[in-house]
Amino acid sequence: MTSRKLLNDCFLTDKDRLSHEECLTILTGRLSAVTGVEELPLVQTSGRWLASDIIAPRNVPLHDNSAVDGYAFAAPVTGPMPVVTRIAAGDLANHRLEPGQAARIFTGAAMPEGADTVAMQEDCTVEGDQVTVPLTLKRGANARRAGEDVAAGSAVLQSRSRLRPQDMAALASFGLPRVKVRAPIRVAILSNGDELLEPGAEIAQGQVYDSNRSMLHALLDTLPCEITDLGILPDDAALIEATLAETAKTHDVILTSGGASRGDEDHIINAIDTLGIRHLWQIAVKPGRPMSFGQIGDCVFLGLPGNPVAAFVCFLLYVRPALTVLGGGSYREPIRFPVAAGFDVPTKKPGRREFWRGWLEPGPDGRPVAHKFTRDGSGLISGLRQATGLIEITESVTSVARGEMVSFLPFSEFGIDS
Repeated sequence: MTSRKLLNDCFLTDKDRLSHEECLTILTGRLSAVTGVEELPLVQTSGRWLASDIIAPRNVPLHDNSAVDGYAFAAPVTGPMPVVTRIAAGDLANHRLEPGQAARIFTGAAMPEGADTVAMQEDCTVEGDQVTVPLTLKRGANARRAGEDVAAGSAVLQSRSRLRPQDMAALASFGLPRVKVRAPIRVAILSNGDELLEPGAEIAQGQVYDSNRSMLHALLDTLPCEITDLGILPDDAALIEATLAETAKTHDVILTSGGASRGDEDHIINAIDTLGIRHLWQIAVKPGRPMSFGQIGDCVFLGLPGNPVAAFVCFLLYVRPALTVLGGGSYREPIRFPVAAGFDVPTKKPGRREFWRGWLEPGPDGRPVAHKFTRDGSGLISGLRQATGLIEITESVTSVARGEMVSFLPFSEFGIDS
């Protein structure tokens, strides 16, 4: 019998309205990895979460070697030296120099025993088999030491780290052909509403094209996910309940868009109440207050608002951290950059954290200044397209004056190119 992956009360809270920080604390503190571990060839692991710590099995570089084309010798010297051997990169022979001797050496070649310094060839004078090097060259110049980059036995990467291209270069430099990583998290996405149409369909009065699912596909692609697209579900309570029940058996997360509030046609919420446990949090944020969290057995349910801007912002702020932890990764708070406001907002509701769409431009002194999209409607996709990040305004702030410092969160902090 397999044990449960999730606690029944992993989202439980005794508050009807949570702050942004409280919401994040629950998502990143109560959830845990639900994915398995697989060992893959290194070249197939880009972007995956590591399943174990990586300890350097050997020195990098493995041996002392030359950083330039030139001549290797033991410093200091007092005059010309005989060149007694030639060493190319990959030469496996064991070379040894006596005091006062030099070796012709090339970049990457192993340093011969008895040598500690390399003179660049353009700084040397060669006459026959004799070479004269700069007498002022410091001992150790142009020589790379074994373990200079990474010493054998040192911790290189921690479990739950995400593998970047530069990390893969490091693992390859150790000679690791395979790596243990977390399997992709299985996410099913769907939209709900009789008014929604697939792009390409003939549209009529009162209908809209479903823009959220395409957006969610792209956002999920910034994480190691396997995506199942369930399409658009009509406002049919029985169909929605049956679809969610079946999907929960084979997926780690169900991510919905629309039907996240308490309206008569919000059948998704009713289905979650019937099938599992639902905690409808009123999050004290704008946009995105009516976001739903719950579970059907071991499957997490995340219900995004239907408005595109609210869905986008809530994905970045809450869904992405949840998927990171569930997928076996380590959540990192996005870096906030303090910049001057290039706008005025005379009044802002206290007790609520707001995230405004914005971008940076150089000010008169060359320093970045934050600019805000003028309209705040959460259905205005044009604001998302113009923005390169979010301007975060905390709960205690009630107004913003031009020139005051605000926090800017670039989309790059969420894995999105600006």
